[in-house]
Amino acid sequence: MFRGKKYQDAVKQIEKNTQYEAAEGFGLICKTASAKFDETVELHVKLGVDSRHADQQVRGAIVLPNGTGKTVRVLVFAKGDKAEAAKAAGADYVGEMDLVEKIQKENWFEFDTVIASPDMMGVVGRLGKVLGPKGLMPSPKAGTVTPDVAKAVQESKAGKVEYRLDKTNIIHCPIGKVSFGPEKLTENFNALMGAIVKAKPAAAKGQYIKSCVAASTMGPGVKMSTAKL
Repeated sequence: MFRGKKYQDAVKQIEKNTQYEAAEGFGLICKTASAKFDETVELHVKLGVDSRHADQQVRGAIVLPNGTGKTVRVLVFAKGDKAEAAKAAGADYVGEMDLVEKIQKENWFEFDTVIASPDMMGVVGRLGKVLGPKGLMPSPKAGTVTPDVAKAVQESKAGKVEYRLDKTNIIHCPIGKVSFGPEKLTENFNALMGAIVKAKPAAAKGQYIKSCVAASTMGPGVKMSTAKL
């Protein structure tokens, strides 16, 4: 795979086999980020669990102390008072069957998070096949199926991230932007890693956190030390 000069220069500054403490690791990521846009910093955490087993799933959501730096477009399925509350809380789109049809017929996906009140799940369930693969299906575990839709909207706008295992037992999660600087990125990192550690399934055996790598959108990965966790 061809990598540009900037990427290769960045690689030279990172010691391949070193596990960096958070502040130093994020310092390197911020220093070596060279794109013309504000790159997203993402965390990739490999866990010693087997996601094929229901009792070893790791999933949840957390509001990052410094947000994600991204403007989140929130769609809410609700009716009556709850719909009004969602609008007042800043939801971008609020509706019922009309939104289901728009997604089904127009292949419309101009939103980043989907929240639903429990009484709407019968309607939302029809979208399982299209929302599921995109990771957009609301779920009680992630706090996106809730009677308090207004609170869920506010949390999403404030920088709530959902973390879940993929098929290879890795969690991929954004924790901010390069412009945040090392200090804010470290705070977000500690909050997310704390939540992942707390979510450790009772059935998990052996080493829980196998590896942890942080990287900016265009930059190389930096191995992060998780010894303190």
